[in-house]
Amino acid sequence: MQHALEDFFHYLTVERGLSPNTIQSYKRDLSQYDRFLQQELGVKSWDEMTRSHIMKYLHHLNDQGRSSATIARLLSSIRLFHQFLIREKVTEHDPSLHIETPKKERKLPKVLSSDDVDKLLNIHAKDPLSARNKAMFEMLYATGLRVTELVSLKVTDLHLTMGFVRCLGKGSKERIIPLGDMAKDAVENYLQVGRDALVKHKQTEELFVNHHGNALSRQGFWKVLKAVARDMGVNKELTPHTLRHSFATHLLENGADLRAVQEMLGHADISTTQIYTHVSKTRLKDVYRSYHPRA
Repeated sequence: MQHALEDFFHYLTVERGLSPNTIQSYKRDLSQYDRFLQQELGVKSWDEMTRSHIMKYLHHLNDQGRSSATIARLLSSIRLFHQFLIREKVTEHDPSLHIETPKKERKLPKVLSSDDVDKLLNIHAKDPLSARNKAMFEMLYATGLRVTELVSLKVTDLHLTMGFVRCLGKGSKERIIPLGDMAKDAVENYLQVGRDALVKHKQTEELFVNHHGNALSRQGFWKVLKAVARDMGVNKELTPHTLRHSFATHLLENGADLRAVQEMLGHADISTTQIYTHVSKTRLKDVYRSYHPRA
């Protein structure tokens, strides 16, 4: 059974060209699935799998208190894997067919108000690390990059004279995203006064580095964001994607075209981008209720 899983992960890497983070997610999902089938149900090969086995696994996840969104994601991984097994002629039937996907509770993304964004970005770039932090946050809010995309940026991806940044998103798809003047100034300042002092004599290609001069990790970015938000008095619930969500919502609130926002965010499907229109409507209702005398 393990051999088929390894072949599947190789297929995702070579033929589908998925990112390392996405492949790791598939590995977590399917290793846990494989373990349950072998240890709890005594399944010895993929060919003996039935719909009942998958239903028992889904009930097990439900009993563990997993959310409907998590179960839907795990079922999606399972479906793709069983389709691969048929394609490779490992099995002749797909036991995941006709299993209904649980309906996801649609949660609206958390966004910062314009005032909170101003607070967060009001960093005085007085030393290399604060110059880096200001450049990172200005760039995230100016471009809507994912955190993984931000920490993967190389210095050579910057085109400051032209005012844009090149990024490789999910599935190694290239995007060219414009940089606003404030983000451009913050990044130029970081390159002049911050990055060399942090990198010293190391040959680090990545744009944003930690205090050791090595590439900043996603976890490192998350720690920095929480610390800076606390220091700047932003007492809102934050996630690594908060500035990305705020970027999209504020653009749409100010009249940006949905298709343009989709392209900048790197969404394959416009329905993913449409969630931000719901955020805008919700915020408008809140403003109305707060300020209209007869609300």
